[in-house]
Amino acid sequence: MSLEKIKTALTTEINPKIDNSEKQKLAAVLIIIYDDPPKILMTKKPMTMTQHGGEIAFPGGKLIDSDYNLLETALRETEEETGLNISKNDVIGQLKQVTTLNSGFIILPFICILDRISNLVANSEVETFLQIPLLSFLKTLQNDIDPNHNSIQEMFQFTFERNLIWGASARMLKEVKDNLEERIGI
Repeated sequence: MSLEKIKTALTTEINPKIDNSEKQKLAAVLIIIYDDPPKILMTKKPMTMTQHGGEIAFPGGKLIDSDYNLLETALRETEEETGLNISKNDVIGQLKQVTTLNSGFIILPFICILDRISNLVANSEVETFLQIPLLSFLKTLQNDIDPNHNSIQEMFQFTFERNLIWGASARMLKEVKDNLEERIGI
């Protein structure tokens, strides 16, 4: 599966603003797909973090006042967490917004396609980077076993090595998987 096919399947209109008239907590993440064969970049958060400690997530974080929109949030937070300076031109689409049940954030996920990445530099919010082979990873999907969110309908889990990916990140991955299956038959 080439990056070009993945790009074609995941390209969507980008609308980086969410109506926030209810003053909810907003965040954005960047789903980075790169390399040949395709990989996806995720981070493991340190256990010492007050929110989402120990979890596997995509680079990203909360909207701050100086961010013009949530795409800027995703790009800024990704650079802070990984050292990668990614252009808006490399962002090809976005997924549906996802709400974290534990912390109450509304997250807007953006998708980025890069030929390669290098020189990852972790900040204090990253314990380690996971560079995961995309297609075999998506095949690890298990439904209805999300261990921490049994109060919702959409419970998914993915695994990579000894790492469990669940919650909001798993719901984003499920949408990526569904789009790739529907559009290019992975």
